[in-house]
Amino acid sequence: MENTEKKVLLSIQHLDVVFGHGKKAFKAVSDVSFDIYKGETLSLVGESGSGKTTIGRAIVRINPCSAGAIYYDGKKISGKLSRKDDREVIRKIQMIFQDPAASLNERATIEYIISEGLYNFHLYKDEKDRMAKIENVVKEVGLLPEHLTRYPHEFSGGQRQRVGMARSFVMEPEFIVADEPISALDVSIRAQVLNLMKKFQQERGLTYLFIAHDLSIVRFISDRIVVIYKGRIMEIAETEELFAYPLHPYTKSLISAIPIPDPRIEKEKKLFIYDKSLHDYSVEQPELVDIGNGHMVYGSPSEIEKYKKIRFG
Repeated sequence: MENTEKKVLLSIQHLDVVFGHGKKAFKAVSDVSFDIYKGETLSLVGESGSGKTTIGRAIVRINPCSAGAIYYDGKKISGKLSRKDDREVIRKIQMIFQDPAASLNERATIEYIISEGLYNFHLYKDEKDRMAKIENVVKEVGLLPEHLTRYPHEFSGGQRQRVGMARSFVMEPEFIVADEPISALDVSIRAQVLNLMKKFQQERGLTYLFIAHDLSIVRFISDRIVVIYKGRIMEIAETEELFAYPLHPYTKSLISAIPIPDPRIEKEKKLFIYDKSLHDYSVEQPELVDIGNGHMVYGSPSEIEKYKKIRFG
């Protein structure tokens, strides 16, 4: 029976993203499909160069899709859109970038940076309303009203990331692509930013695609996790399911890289290194299969049988 409570907000179907042409063409994302439900945090995890940021940028339409399609709330948003639809998508889907320094205009005051979307979309009644919205969101992300007249270089990394978040949240979006929003921050600040994101999600019913290379971070924030390797999805499962039963060898290697708090055990542990020559796909073709419990794994028919045994005995 279909779970009626879960509404698909964003659907990616058979997405390819190719950079360059002819002999120089490089396929960064290959046949990627997954859904994101309204109100959930779905994390996309993989090492650098796995294509996760490329997918995030395809959703906000910075990267064009070479094949496949992206649907938001049942409407196709990849490819050409009318100006009205284009503006609507920009307002509803916002992105928080990895490097808070590079994504903020150094010559603009914090007030202007946060107001930019409001100006572009005229999302305020009058000056008083605009200022009220800005002061409100600044307070919510833990900055002070006096910060508004300052410039980005006067802030720490953590504060800049809060400015970036305020810039997204002030637009009252429904869906946020958070591209490694905490990897450039100190460990002590990371928890604050994650807690802030959770708080906004609960208060505003936001949906997140959270992009990260580190599984230990996403465990705290995600409902489900998509593991991606070299542009292909290897595994999809609910967070605790994935940690309890990591089936694909690549997922196992990511989990084995998570540091253990006890230094003695950490010193002794063996790292699991993923070797893709483990798979023989010369005869059987691999595909992404749901083996039950909402757990999807990429593999050949014989590998899938093996994974099912491991999971269900």
